[in-house]
Parts: sequence; structure tokens; C-alpha cells
Amino acid sequence: MDERNVAVVFPGQGSQRPGMGKDFYDAIPVSGDTYREASDALGWDVAAMCFEDDERLNLTEFSQPCILATEIAMFRGLQLLYGFAPGYFGGHSLGEYTALVAAGVLPFTDALKTVQARGRLMQEATPVGMGAMAAVIADGLDVDGVLKALEGLPVDLANDNSADQVVISGEAKAVSEAEGRLRKSVGDNPSFRFIPLNVSAPFHSRFMETIEGRFREVLCGVEGRMQPAEAKRVTANFTGLFHSDKSGEIIDKMVSQLSHTVQWRKNMNTLAAVANSIFEMGPGRPLKGFFKTVHLECQSITTLSGAQRVFEKAGIPQRHL
Repeated sequence: MDERNVAVVFPGQGSQRPGMGKDFYDAIPVSGDTYREASDALGWDVAAMCFEDDERLNLTEFSQPCILATEIAMFRGLQLLYGFAPGYFGGHSLGEYTALVAAGVLPFTDALKTVQARGRLMQEATPVGMGAMAAVIADGLDVDGVLKALEGLPVDLANDNSADQVVISGEAKAVSEAEGRLRKSVGDNPSFRFIPLNVSAPFHSRFMETIEGRFREVLCGVEGRMQPAEAKRVTANFTGLFHSDKSGEIIDKMVSQLSHTVQWRKNMNTLAAVANSIFEMGPGRPLKGFFKTVHLECQSITTLSGAQRVFEKAGIPQRHL
């Protein structure tokens, strides 16, 4: 495997699950150290929240650093075990922060504090219960048709995930009205589904604009410790293209990501143009199916045993610890 032509992508919020990463924690010292480093940085036991049945794992303020810590613990573990060193990186929403850490752009502890602040601000942006999000799914989905159905409603396109799925986000009552409009617009398409998501705020919508200034201050606080040259290997959700090597532009894109569409389809196409092999790494595998819609195989790694099978199949020997 020529790792210059390998990309790794990281899923975001919603992929969390109790017990995530524990097999890496138990088996690989550097993975255990990663959880301890996260706990020291944040002042609470990250491993305990990830491994136990803790309801706070689904609260945005806690789920975001927990997912990031788990993904980096997995990534570092596989670096050690297999010398895994991908040439390119991407991540969906929160996963973009993991990608920036894995590529060496953001220090891990700074990223943890940043995403915890991000989660807190995102939750504070709207009153609880005011916002809602929903996945809109159909074969050969017409995104322009979805946008037309949303006209005049306080609802935005949050994620352009694939040719078959988008996510909408906005006021809860308006999202319900959007469902009716969309059902009319697709007619009797048997593949149409409208799935409300279990989220606490309307992420990636205009309702996040109120927190952009405060979040920019958080990012500017870590700008001096960034290594922006490495960002040219990381795709940006906001544009769907690779980041530049200018820290100010990286910050601009990460701030804009809060209130604009996650251009995941464009991210996938950008990575596909440079990578022959794509791996998804995290506690869940939501991105694998999206890559299928652009006719790309994405190998998902969610457990240590799964990683061992993937690397064995690729002919990459495991190192002795």
C-alpha cells in the first residue's frame, strides 16, 4: 500500500456509543495514554464517559470531545501497530477537527478544549426544543428540489451527504412543515424517507450564526500553536476542497462550518481525486455508505479486531509492541 495515496476520514457527532475505544485502550499503551491525556486536558474522566453507560455521552458538550479522543486514540494505536500514515485526511462536521489533529495541524489538547467549547456554544445557540434536524433520503435525490421545498421556511440544508441523502436543520415546527412539502414534491417515490434526528439543536443552520464571534475567539486562542502547512492535506467541510496553509483561512472555514452546509459530497470527490484507498475510522461507520454512492470503496474501522482484519487483508504486518 502506497500510503501517499491513502486517505482516512473520521465520522462526527451521532457516531458515539458506550464502550467506544475500550479495546484500543486495553490493548495499546499509546491509546490508553491518549484517553488519559484527554482527561488531564479537560478536567474530567474521558475514558469513563466513553466506556460506561453515561447519559452525558449524548450531550453535545461531552460527546464532541469524547468522539475526538476516541478517534485519535484509535489513529495513534494503528500508527504504532501498523505504521499507518495516510497522505490525506477528511472528517464529517466534528470529524474535521479529528482530521486536523491527525494531520498535525491542531495540537490534540487544544482541539479537545476547542470542540468542548464548540459543543457548549452550539447548545446555547437556541433554546432547547426550538430546533430540529431530519435526514431526507431517496434514490437519486434532487437537492435543488429539496431547496425549493424549503423556500420561505426557517430551515436550511445542513449536510449534503450523498446522491441519496441530505440533512435539513431549523425551527422544529418548520422542519415538520418541510416534511409535508417534501412528500408532495417527490410524489409516490417509494424510496423516500424522512427521519427526524435525535439532536438537541439545529446544527449547521442560520441559527448557529449567533455563536460565530465567540467561537472565532476560541480558535484564535490556539492559532499560534497551529501547524497550518499540514492543512493542505485536509478537506474542509465548508468548501469541499483542501484547506490552505494559512491559519487565518483555516479559522474562517471552521467558523463558517457552524452555520453552513457540510459539503460532504464535494469532500468525498476531492479525496477520491488523490487517494486510491479510503479508510473510515471511528466509533461508528456512517460514512461508508456515502462513499458507495460515488462508487468508491471505503473500509470502516470501528474496533481493534476489525482493524486487524483490514490490515491483514491489505498485507500490512503488525509490529511487535
